[in-house]
Amino acid sequence: MVAWQKEYDLDDRSGRLHRDFLDTETSLNIPAFHVFNRADSANRKITFGASANCYFYTTFPAPCQQASTDGYNGLTFSVKAPAGGSSMLVEIQTSDDCSTNAAARSSYFTVSGLTGSTQTVNIPFTQWAGANAASVKSFVFQGFSTDGTWEIGQTSFSCEGGSGDSSATMTSASRSLSSTSQTSISASTTPSAPPGECTDLLIDDWSSQSRLTFLFYNALLLPTSDDGTMQSIVVSNNRVTLTPGSNSYFYSMVGCISATNKYGGIGMNINAPGGTTLQVEIQTSATCDSGASTSSSLSSTQLGWTFDGTEKYYSIPFSRFSNLDTGHITAILFSGLNRAVTFGPMAFYCGNTGSPYPIASASQPAVPTSTIPATTGPTSFVIDAFADPNANALGFWHGGDDPATYSISGGRISFSMNGNADLSWYTQLSGSCTDFSPNDNGYLHIAYTGSAAFSVALQQHNPSCNANVAPYPQTWDDVEAGRYSNSANTDIYIPMTHFNIDRSKAIGLAFKGFYERATTTVSRIEIVRTVPSGFSVPSKIETAPLYFACTRPNSFAFAIDDGAPAYAQQVLEAVNEADIKVTFFTVGAPLLDTANNLTNVYKEMLSRGHQMAYHSFTHPPMEGLPDKAAIDSELTQAIDAVQSTLNVRSKYFRPPFGTEGARIRQRLAAVIPGSKFINWSVDVEDYLWALSSTPEKQLDAFKRDLARGGNLVVMHYLYPTTVQYLPQFIALAKATGKQLMRVDQCMEDPEAPPL
Repeated sequence: MVAWQKEYDLDDRSGRLHRDFLDTETSLNIPAFHVFNRADSANRKITFGASANCYFYTTFPAPCQQASTDGYNGLTFSVKAPAGGSSMLVEIQTSDDCSTNAAARSSYFTVSGLTGSTQTVNIPFTQWAGANAASVKSFVFQGFSTDGTWEIGQTSFSCEGGSGDSSATMTSASRSLSSTSQTSISASTTPSAPPGECTDLLIDDWSSQSRLTFLFYNALLLPTSDDGTMQSIVVSNNRVTLTPGSNSYFYSMVGCISATNKYGGIGMNINAPGGTTLQVEIQTSATCDSGASTSSSLSSTQLGWTFDGTEKYYSIPFSRFSNLDTGHITAILFSGLNRAVTFGPMAFYCGNTGSPYPIASASQPAVPTSTIPATTGPTSFVIDAFADPNANALGFWHGGDDPATYSISGGRISFSMNGNADLSWYTQLSGSCTDFSPNDNGYLHIAYTGSAAFSVALQQHNPSCNANVAPYPQTWDDVEAGRYSNSANTDIYIPMTHFNIDRSKAIGLAFKGFYERATTTVSRIEIVRTVPSGFSVPSKIETAPLYFACTRPNSFAFAIDDGAPAYAQQVLEAVNEADIKVTFFTVGAPLLDTANNLTNVYKEMLSRGHQMAYHSFTHPPMEGLPDKAAIDSELTQAIDAVQSTLNVRSKYFRPPFGTEGARIRQRLAAVIPGSKFINWSVDVEDYLWALSSTPEKQLDAFKRDLARGGNLVVMHYLYPTTVQYLPQFIALAKATGKQLMRVDQCMEDPEAPPL
């Protein structure tokens, strides 16, 4: 491997560039945070850019390091933090014994008083409460209080007096924290097929944008990512399109695959324009340690590849690489891309000849096709004819979340949401509550052209009909616009009774959940008495009820979404000290990643009486997924992951980013009968303020929503400041006089534990 390639070698002692996406319950676009790692092997240090949600970890060969048994009494390392005073958190993971299957537990120690100069830190094992130094599995450096450049030097076990012992220096790797999991790059061994049999092994089928660019997992649930410099990474139809920047690369870890006498190479379909060139690198490690890997690379020209703008199958025969250790393949990397390329499913192929990996077509779930008799309402009237950019035909406000996504002119409104299912447009029926129930036998008519791939919602005001009281609106119900369209795709007729809310407290309509990039143009919204002759009125499809608030009088619930396992212990300490029970909404895929210890964290939470519930499998905006099969896949995989790891089934679901619409609510009701769709009325806005210069605004946001009567929280244990404020959040909630409890308890679920 030539020297310049070492700049991006997947060996973690060389340089790697990572990208970190933040988990938000919002439609805001949070820029990626780029973490640059530069190794200096001669001086035994690594330099990296960090933020509070990044971390650096150190592991040992299985099953553990018997540090105290071998006479060591602590950990020593050098660190140089950004100037101005900084702190960091050091986690030790230990187990009761050194057996391979012994569960790991975490203990934490905060290192403070870092000045900006290089300092030596000695931490006695006794500083980690509950840690068993006779069975050390790993260390994690995290919780960096100051953004900027950090250096961590040689990390060693120390003897009496804290001097480092170079013979005990540990092997280190670097990684970046995604919102819901800490994806490991530690190796795993894939079982061989029975003698005489072989099945192609899928590396990635590009089935999910969120799995790739949010959780950084491939189909093996192993790390995959670019270096943070790609201009874009777009997943669609089991393909990924990589648009490179300067010196961009893309990698996928495969564990530690023994391909000898089994797999002849790796193959995939590729579509690239003529003149495209790239470099293919295979990484191996005789010890299955990705931190001590050897790389072999070939260019696309050396592989005999040419491109012409059409999709073709290309193979990467292992026999083409000189002295490749096919018994221990750990990663594949693509670099030197001079043009955008599209990869199809990538897999190890059996024998000497490969073929495209077959992707089974997902069958769409069956939906009711029955119809109902037409009814006749009492009257007709126009709601919106788009004559005024600021008000509808009733004289009330209309407008949307993002004015750039719609335009009103010539008596029409055109929506260009570009598939962003989190954006909505509204037209109000009243300045307060209005009794819309007299129109129950009538129909909402929408005259339109273009796409009907969106949801229509009728919103219900809160019981006091007061916009200053949370939640506002109280709830709403959605229907799929396309189900109610005529065959000419010009008119939509929705029975008013299909909006399953208290229609005597209606407040407005919303167009939302746009899941295609096509434009929709609407020229009229009105109530009509009946449907045209020959129009078939579809039956109502049940939707899971949408909640923004607890239903039990005088109740309050903390509903906490996934975060960093490093902060879980602090969350548990805060809720235990307050003597309350809370609900955790978890993403399924990270539970199956044994390296991040998340399953053990949640098992401890369950043992203490807290509730576990669903938050999808890979954290996509689920109403924005292309079809109902994709929605079902997210739901069923989440259910299976929670069941297999925690032995829990739940009726409670919180959508990633709070994004909802008719399709996800319909599928949730079908997949989990009796399910509840949980959003929030108290938002600490950690995604806005936790990493800002004013993190205390999280407290302000909590107080604001609390004063408005909110009683159902959204927050994440992703950021140190949010976790630090949790005791204050709890104290503020208790000061209202409300009783704090789990979500199922605050929803008066008869299956919930008694209070």
